[in-house]
Amino acid sequence: MNVTIKQLQAFVAVAKSGSFAEACDLVHLSQPALSISIKNLEEAVGGKLLARSTRSLALTPEGAEFYTAVQRLLADWDRSLEDVHNLFSLRRGKLDIASMPTFASSLLPPILGEFHRQYAAINITVHDVIAESVVDMVREGRVELGITFDPGDAQDLNFQPLFRDKLVAVLPQDHPLLNRKKLQWRDLQNFPYIALQRPSSIRLLIEQILQDHHINLTPAFEAHQLASIGRMVATGLGIGVVPALSSGQMHEMGAHCLPLTAPVITRNVGMITRKRQPLSQATEAMMAVILQWVKAHHRGQ
Repeated sequence: MNVTIKQLQAFVAVAKSGSFAEACDLVHLSQPALSISIKNLEEAVGGKLLARSTRSLALTPEGAEFYTAVQRLLADWDRSLEDVHNLFSLRRGKLDIASMPTFASSLLPPILGEFHRQYAAINITVHDVIAESVVDMVREGRVELGITFDPGDAQDLNFQPLFRDKLVAVLPQDHPLLNRKKLQWRDLQNFPYIALQRPSSIRLLIEQILQDHHINLTPAFEAHQLASIGRMVATGLGIGVVPALSSGQMHEMGAHCLPLTAPVITRNVGMITRKRQPLSQATEAMMAVILQWVKAHHRGQ
């Protein structure tokens, strides 16, 4: 059955007005075009919907029942058009973001504030998970946008860098190394070292670069989360290494951060999306806000 929205609109206009002449004005059709539209609709449904005479126009019993159904259909159609229009115009919608905790707890809140000021009707859910899980969530399509470290040679992902983040040393209060302005990696060898557990990408990066520089750091303690390292350091169990992005979090726990040199180890922080996967208007708007905010407020570490 081949029925068009235009035919249904023409039928409703005729039924409401009781006049072909008035209906022509409502649907912006000539009278011959309107008559053809109604005729084609009746042929499609298999019978007369309108009883016409020289003086009157009325719905047949079947036409009356069909009219009620068509009104519901057109109302649903209008709502669907309005819904999709609101999605495109960002007047409604939902957005899921995956972000590593260091970004989620530091830079993301003011970014979300700016986004909400511009697009208050978009509901946002933030999944603050470890960097490796951010990549998995984007790759599996559970979120459109992730914020994490550069995933490296990932053929199925796009990575848009935002800034470079350095690794810094985390020390407890009153530690003897706090009298220095910056440290070298070899300075850490004389103290208990708290490391992220494998297969953390940060742990692997540190081990690879330190091996190239013939520096050996054997962990006395290991933890799965950077926040756990901060708490362990703050209680005096040892010293750790974290991205500078989490320095504020470390200070809140009572630990102190110092720059690390010889070598300086950095990683790109950026946004990841799936290749060959169209993005929603809400995601594209969020990416634009993130880029604008980082450019205006953050110059890296």
